[in-house]
Amino acid sequence: MSKGFKIFTIVKGIIDVAIVLFLAVYISAIFVQRVSGNKSVLGYRMFNVASESMVPVYKVNDVIAVKDCDPNTLRIGDDIAYIGKDTGLSGKIITHRIINIEDVDGNREITTKGVNNDLTDPSISTNQVVGKVIGVVPFISAINKIVMTQAGFFFLIFVPVVLIACMEIAESFIEGKLERKELVEIKD
Repeated sequence: MSKGFKIFTIVKGIIDVAIVLFLAVYISAIFVQRVSGNKSVLGYRMFNVASESMVPVYKVNDVIAVKDCDPNTLRIGDDIAYIGKDTGLSGKIITHRIINIEDVDGNREITTKGVNNDLTDPSISTNQVVGKVIGVVPFISAINKIVMTQAGFFFLIFVPVVLIACMEIAESFIEGKLERKELVEIKD
């Protein structure tokens, strides 16, 4: 085997591993989120930020981690994810900051507001709380922001897959040539 082919094989292996790890982490995160129906996995969930209501804290297409919590431990200033009950937001997950907590007739009511919004949200009950936001998931957020664009999808998903396929074809072609050359040398 030639020295050039050995170097090609090593470089190809490194590129293959890097691309596969990159895709595996991103796809695994999406898969776990979708397959679980975004149920809690080990006490955590991930959500994609869909609006600018929490800018500059969370930007559109950031992926945030939300930890299950006892709603009675929440405090003013905590960012939470909750299930909306208003007509336009019914059943949707909303992530906003707690601005007020009060007990009304023995029930805890939480008032939230997006940091970039002028209006407060209608009060919610503790049974609407999904969890407390612990922060942005940096690696997945960065990939998500890129993949959500057409060019990003092309360069981060399509091109790496094509690159791996082309490198596999090149490796097979080179190995075939080397085998034929070695066979010729054996016959002589």
